[in-house]
Amino acid sequence: MNQSEKMSPLESQTTMSWLRRENLPRLAYCRTPGREPGVVFCGGFASDMTGTKALALEAAAVACGRAFLRFDYRGHGQSDGVFADSTIGDWLEDALAAFDMLTQGPQILIGSSMGGWIALKLATLRADRVKSLIGIAAAPDFTERLIWEKLPAAARAALLSEGALYPPSSYGDPIPITLRLIEEGRAHLMLDRPIPIAGKVRLLHGQRDPEVPWELSLEIAQKIESADVRVTLIKDGEHRLSRPEDIALLTATLNELIDAAE
Repeated sequence: MNQSEKMSPLESQTTMSWLRRENLPRLAYCRTPGREPGVVFCGGFASDMTGTKALALEAAAVACGRAFLRFDYRGHGQSDGVFADSTIGDWLEDALAAFDMLTQGPQILIGSSMGGWIALKLATLRADRVKSLIGIAAAPDFTERLIWEKLPAAARAALLSEGALYPPSSYGDPIPITLRLIEEGRAHLMLDRPIPIAGKVRLLHGQRDPEVPWELSLEIAQKIESADVRVTLIKDGEHRLSRPEDIALLTATLNELIDAAE
């Protein structure tokens, strides 16, 4: 579920700004103006808004004159806040604030890994404005399905007694998994019921993804109520889907949804 990426070789001309909220952490964001529907990118767990996919999508949106927004959740990237103190509900609150305060009119949501969970929640909570959605290795319910349910008994006991685990990460330093993250995440689970999204949904998933099983995208597709849902499996694709060919597929998928919105 970690979507951390090294700094992209792509460059953005967008200046970072701050979304200030009373008694809540400031959120770093980059916004480019343009026509509607705009595009909003929701990043992954312990990721930030400077990764390859975020910048490539920004460039694609700018090329066709669309508004684009990328942002860092609290405790991520340049935003204020402490990662280990935050939960799915906190990051959803951040995404809602960015969506409500920094965009207007219809939007296309793109969510990567955990950001796919956030985007799916946003689409149900702002159904009047979300016209379509792209999930990239979308990972709804990952705190329960991919962490808690897969923990060995000894690790569960340690989490319950100590309040946090620090498992090794293939992306760098260990990322803290807190008991609060697991317990609070249960308030936002989605896959135990139909997902009330009516717009177009496109789900991209690599079949060599070691973190989020590609079968999860098939389950998401079954749960979404819209009839216009497509799953694209990339046989040699891994979790991040950041290779040039993956980016080409992603931007083509975005362009398809933008064309459909005309």
